[in-house]
Amino acid sequence: MPTRSLLRSARAVFCALASTSIHSLAAQSAPASPLPPTLVVQITVDQLRPDYLDKFAGQLTGGLARLRTQGAFFTNASHDHATTETAPGHATLWSGRYPSHTGVVLNEIGVADPQNPLLFGRGGGASPYRFRGTSFFDWVRSRDQFSRALSVSRKDRAAILPLGRAKQSVFWYSLEGRFTTSRYYGDTVPAWVQRFNATKFTAKYLGTAWTTLLDASAYPEKDSMPVENQGKDFVFPHMLSADQRIGTNDFIEFPWMDDVTVDFALAGVEAMELGKGPTMDVLAVSLSTTDAVGHRYGPDSRELHDQVLRVDRAIGRLIDSLYKMRDSTRIVFALGADHGVAPFPESHFTTGDPARGRIDPQPIIDKARSGLAARGVEGDALLLQSGIVSLDRARLAAKGINSDSVVTAVRAGLLALPGMMRVDRVSTLAAAAARGDKIARRWLHSVPADLRAELTVTFQPYFYWFGTRYATHGTPHDYDANIPILFMGPMFKPGRYDQPVFSVDIAPTLAMATGVVPIEAIDGRVLTEAMVGAKPASSKGPLSKRPSSPRR
Repeated sequence: MPTRSLLRSARAVFCALASTSIHSLAAQSAPASPLPPTLVVQITVDQLRPDYLDKFAGQLTGGLARLRTQGAFFTNASHDHATTETAPGHATLWSGRYPSHTGVVLNEIGVADPQNPLLFGRGGGASPYRFRGTSFFDWVRSRDQFSRALSVSRKDRAAILPLGRAKQSVFWYSLEGRFTTSRYYGDTVPAWVQRFNATKFTAKYLGTAWTTLLDASAYPEKDSMPVENQGKDFVFPHMLSADQRIGTNDFIEFPWMDDVTVDFALAGVEAMELGKGPTMDVLAVSLSTTDAVGHRYGPDSRELHDQVLRVDRAIGRLIDSLYKMRDSTRIVFALGADHGVAPFPESHFTTGDPARGRIDPQPIIDKARSGLAARGVEGDALLLQSGIVSLDRARLAAKGINSDSVVTAVRAGLLALPGMMRVDRVSTLAAAAARGDKIARRWLHSVPADLRAELTVTFQPYFYWFGTRYATHGTPHDYDANIPILFMGPMFKPGRYDQPVFSVDIAPTLAMATGVVPIEAIDGRVLTEAMVGAKPASSKGPLSKRPSSPRR
């Protein structure tokens, strides 16, 4: 008997032996279903704002259209944390826990890990060593040791964090034109990855022009906005360099990157026989090009409009292909986004000041660091990272410096800056959140207890960091926090759900839908309102409790 058949037989035996205990546990939370799912598909679209799904609805014909009309669409969803960046977003979506609990707070301290270098290709080492706790796949595998997962993306953090610390099949795009992984996951890549890379999949795109998918008349946006792409190449068509090194590097900025990511995911599903049963496997696909296009051209651009239409079709091809490969009644889909995006300040603020809508806190930090250096405290004792001011009190105390005085002076300097909305002491966030302060609550959910954070910095809405010349995100404001959440599968009731929900609700909802039980306390609740035959979540128990502040 072939090795693969032996493995499937072993999995079947294991499931039969364990079925009584597993099913009795799952029955406490999951609605009845004729057949349990064999494949859960986690889709993340980087920088996908929820308004795009309605704004472009008449032109959507693929996966976003199907999920929007045939699935459960939560239209009023958001991340309930302040650091709305890629790493914390991906970690939160599929773990049901805030950054304050996952430990993944910023891109800058996301997955970078020089102790786990890439197997090949350009880029730094990466691993999930900073990720704390478990993710949805850990809950799946704790029920069945034979369950497997494949996670793919253009970005390392977007491939790694949906699976937490699990050492499964995790691959991302290397800038020299191949999918790679790090030594955290193994010493070599499987044969199917080698075969896919051997096709030199970027070659056919080199020297090719990105033109609009539809006729130009279908796009109401102006195609002549110099604020886009820092004033360079901001009019269609956009040409990918024919030079191999330049072209494979810039490939990530073009819509074809999503197409290739879907091709790679499907090749992995076929080679690994994911979802063939009898157990449940997980496929995580993170599509990153919407983020690349959004940063370059902004959320109001013709390029972004065209990219949303293209990612819709890419997701449609993913769904259609999986339905051909596997029993469609045994596949569950969930889609979310890691963050939103703000428009360019030049588009939002109409004054003639070239610095309009921008704020520069760095001189305040530099002045404070110079003062510390004069008293013998060098280096990173004081940092400002993505709106969080941290301070190494022990190093200051060793030099006889009063840390509270430093924090007070820095806060006063930051508050005096034009465009500053608020500067909160971390010690006051819990009380403010308890009073219903949404901004304080989102910052509270972003700060682990051991981060040495002292202050959180919030600009006025739509203000950017001074030196940022691309469209960006990362604030606690709704335009950065709002995301779409969609589920599709036999256990979900199609429809639009307009009540406020959060990204931490995705993982526990998937758990209930698939008969899986979280193995740790989580922050989200089960969205029973969208589930067939499910009773409203109890006000008691780990799945339904939504803490107003991080566990300490």
